[in-house]
Amino acid sequence: MAKRKRKKRQHYPAHPAHPYNWGQSLTVAALWLLACLPYRAGLRLGSALGGAAYYFARERRGIVQRNLELCFPEKSATEREQLARDNFRASGCAVVETALGWFGGAQVTRIPVTVRGERHLRAAFEQNKRLILMSGHFMCLELIGRLLPERIAINAMYKPMRKKPVLNRAMLMARQRNLTGATSKDETRALLRSIRDGVPIWYAGDQDYGRKHSVFAPFFGVPAATITALSRMARMGRAAVVPMFFFREPDGGYLIEFQPALDGFSSGDEFEDAKRMNEIVEDAVRRYPEQYLWMHRRFKRREDRKASLYR
Repeated sequence: MAKRKRKKRQHYPAHPAHPYNWGQSLTVAALWLLACLPYRAGLRLGSALGGAAYYFARERRGIVQRNLELCFPEKSATEREQLARDNFRASGCAVVETALGWFGGAQVTRIPVTVRGERHLRAAFEQNKRLILMSGHFMCLELIGRLLPERIAINAMYKPMRKKPVLNRAMLMARQRNLTGATSKDETRALLRSIRDGVPIWYAGDQDYGRKHSVFAPFFGVPAATITALSRMARMGRAAVVPMFFFREPDGGYLIEFQPALDGFSSGDEFEDAKRMNEIVEDAVRRYPEQYLWMHRRFKRREDRKASLYR
């Protein structure tokens, strides 16, 4: 039987001056300029730009509207439409928050932040010393890396942007500067080594990463392809799992919240673990639904490969 050839990974030019990267280089320059603004003024500008984008980003608007329709059937069409508009404004703010997280100067240290439940993190660490911080894709994520207390050691797990090397480099350098480290999701041994060395992994598995190593667990009552990496890493690293969430509050400050370590995770049943993770993320989303990354096609893959929930 003929041996199947492995598909070669395409390489992309990395130099910022290469024509392929001009758009990315301009984006990084724009983020640097946004980081120079006073943060409240930047958030107002971001909110205005996000509100305007609602009218022009037709495809993304459709994805947001469909996700909200699937996840909040109890809301009226008017309520969901308002939530979609709020989500676009929050997305505009997220661009400014990313700029501040990557390039913000001393003003970032003056941004008001409240940390709740740090005792849960300390208790879990004292008991186990091997931790995974389970989170979700809330849009102020990049700024939170700057706002975390310095005494909390965290290694961020990330998905490399191979097609966007300039943006990937900017993101990676910022996360390595703001946190204890950053490790690609593909480097399983390095992730486990970090856990065993007592540096918790910051993990968010609430996106569709494909069928491989995924189960279809409910998210807002809709089966969603959910990667089982959290269950496997917790089992292999003998790690406790501590939920960690973060939100922008109405007064312009930020909330970072640690919850008690999950009892009995991993259970040995990857579906039940994935379902439990989705339920915890869902509870957090319901608190600040406009700040969640609804532009991602969370329900893209179906158990029936021919089915589709998106128009």
